[in-house]
Amino acid sequence: MRPLQVAATDPKTVCDCPGPRFTARHKGKGLSPFAKLGQTERTSRQSGRGKGERVGVSEEAKFLVRFWGVRGSIACSGPETIRYGGNTSCLEIRCGSRLLIFDAGTGARKLGLSLPTGPLDYDHFFTHTHWDHIAGVPFFCPAYRNGNRIRIRAGHLAPPLTMEAALRQAMSEPLFPVPFEILKAEIEFVDFAAGDTLDLGDGITVRTAPLNHPNGATGYRIDYDGKSICYITDTEHVPGSPDRNILNLIEGADIVIYDSTYTDEEFDQYVGWGHSTWQEGVRLAQAANVGRLVIFHHDPGRDDDALDVIGAAAKAMFAGALIAREGETLTP
Repeated sequence: MRPLQVAATDPKTVCDCPGPRFTARHKGKGLSPFAKLGQTERTSRQSGRGKGERVGVSEEAKFLVRFWGVRGSIACSGPETIRYGGNTSCLEIRCGSRLLIFDAGTGARKLGLSLPTGPLDYDHFFTHTHWDHIAGVPFFCPAYRNGNRIRIRAGHLAPPLTMEAALRQAMSEPLFPVPFEILKAEIEFVDFAAGDTLDLGDGITVRTAPLNHPNGATGYRIDYDGKSICYITDTEHVPGSPDRNILNLIEGADIVIYDSTYTDEEFDQYVGWGHSTWQEGVRLAQAANVGRLVIFHHDPGRDDDALDVIGAAAKAMFAGALIAREGETLTP
């Protein structure tokens, strides 16, 4: 098997993560050979490449969120999802020179390809460990590179369960062909309890809250430079009883990204599945004096035209509402 050729237009950037085919020579020996995949770097990411340095962004984009996966439950490709995207949950958040990543659904692969090959030092947060939020972990190139430092953080698992054990199990026989040990980055696992407040330094505070989801999930609020971005997925509301954990977390936030898998009309069919509606997102945003509500975790059966309809209806109810779109960047 020959490795894939690097595109001639991108001779300097290659990725050492596995390609579309694997060898069986992985037990204690590592992959041979790795595929070489081309990638294109954004100019705002080409600074700070020295060992141990963090990758910077321009001053114009001091605090931002970029969407790499917006779909829920399972990835869905095709012409009917091309405008809003079919990859599952993955967010990139920049706080000055710091990189924070949230979840690693199938959208994580493209995020990994977009990052520079120089040493990276970043925090990777997970809401929970259901398939659609971790499927991209084995295909995330930075995890395969020596010199990269990754802190994986999660708050949904109660002892004796740990995030490390969950990811190792996901990358084990008979579920996956290569083991977790193949990852070359320096990885630290940080388990916390949902509800904790995390001080990341550099003026970054991450507040957390437990969400109502089977097997648990964690909601996040990132406060930086006087602004705030909240990431609230996956969670199921109780009709007529707003979730106080969520309201307290998102109060006065600039941007709230909310699990809007269903509509109110569909909700009764899926009680117990662990998801909410865009209408509940609007109600919470109004009650908590939120700036913008981002409708997220789109049902895989919802095509672009259906999302257009939801977007228009949501905006009519709440002027700050919009539909999450893969590749889009928002600043508070």
